[in-house]
Amino acid sequence: MENVCLSCGACCAAFRVSFDRSELSSEGGTVPDSLADDETAYTARMRGTDYAQPRCLALVGKVGERVYCGIYLERPSPCREFGALAEIGVYSAACNRARARHGLPPLEIAGD
Repeated sequence: MENVCLSCGACCAAFRVSFDRSELSSEGGTVPDSLADDETAYTARMRGTDYAQPRCLALVGKVGERVYCGIYLERPSPCREFGALAEIGVYSAACNRARARHGLPPLEIAGD
């Protein structure tokens, strides 16, 4: 099965990605500190995802054509959780909201 996420990337350019600071490499996690901004004393967010037109700095390529995560193995938990079902062909309403924001057609949602 082809992973449609590799030709989409809309989620990486649609939502704020906040995560626990313990996921930062300086705190023993895997997310590079250089790609994160402080949010609170306990949370950080992926750089670029807190704008009116968000786009994670780790996203490489053109949304809707060919993309990949530049830190795929080091990505934070919200990214792992969001993409987990998509990797097996199960998509969510949030996925389709992100796709709509970029003018991409919806994917079939599990259970529809």
